[in-house]
Amino acid sequence: MSIGLIALLDDVAAIAKVAAASIDDVAAQAAKAGTKAAGVVIDDAAVTPRYVTGFTADRELPIIGRITLGSLKNKLLLLLPAALLLSFVAPWAITPLLMVGGLYLAYEGAEKVFEAVMPHEAHAHEAEIDAAPADPVALEQAKVAGAVKTDFILSAEIMAITLAAVPEDAGFVMKAAVLAVVGVGITLGVYGAVALIVKADDAGLALARSRGAGPLLRGFGRLLVRAMPLLLAGLAVVGTAAMVWVGGGIVLHGLEVFGIAAPAHLVHDLALAAGHAVPEGAAGIVEWLVSAAGSGVFGLAVGAVLIPVVGKLLVPAWKGLRRVFRRA
Repeated sequence: MSIGLIALLDDVAAIAKVAAASIDDVAAQAAKAGTKAAGVVIDDAAVTPRYVTGFTADRELPIIGRITLGSLKNKLLLLLPAALLLSFVAPWAITPLLMVGGLYLAYEGAEKVFEAVMPHEAHAHEAEIDAAPADPVALEQAKVAGAVKTDFILSAEIMAITLAAVPEDAGFVMKAAVLAVVGVGITLGVYGAVALIVKADDAGLALARSRGAGPLLRGFGRLLVRAMPLLLAGLAVVGTAAMVWVGGGIVLHGLEVFGIAAPAHLVHDLALAAGHAVPEGAAGIVEWLVSAAGSGVFGLAVGAVLIPVVGKLLVPAWKGLRRVFRRA
């Protein structure tokens, strides 16, 4: 009896060691994948704050909470099973689907640039697509829906990078666990940071008005209040640039996969030439900047082409289909 019990305990200990090793493997793979997806994560964090600008302070955190929940649903309920299924059944479909998402990001970013450069024409284009709701509740719903839709594209890129970082011989459970860990970790990290950013001005106002705070803290509070509008405006610019950069990069990579490598090679060659033109210590960062700028210019050009296509062709066609289905 005692020998059997000891043997059972040994088996339990062995199983526990295997489980611990598996957890370590998942953590290591998740950290590696999360690092590779860092660029898209930064883009996600830069894009999101613009969806809460213009709302009262008491609605900012609820909106971020709803976007966070939508992001978790995107990653865990839609993208995780879809990525696993496609990786086993139709891996060839991943690149075209990512390219569609890249085109959407390029279009969204180009539309923001269009709005900044030609506001009257941009408003007419928006009216062609769908007028912004006047009701505050409907406006909030529309903003959340837009944020979740954009998050879906960025999340798809994050999950694709994560899946590519996991060894091909890893089992189904390992891939699912790594995707889940990265998805949850990145979502909470990004939207936690966004919540801190958008509420920093409220914290600064509280510090500036606090009677118990010293002059140094009150001065810091006033600095926060003054700095946050500039920071949010800067993040809006970064978010728009991120859309065309990431969208352009996705489309460039997809074209290269399908044999149209000239645009991607041009950007790569320009980046290498710029890197060789500066001291060795700065070559890496210069190459990255030129590569990102090249992807951004390409994404902006693609998005600019898509603006009339969406406004004059796709949206009227979609509205016509909706009318047909309603009559049916």
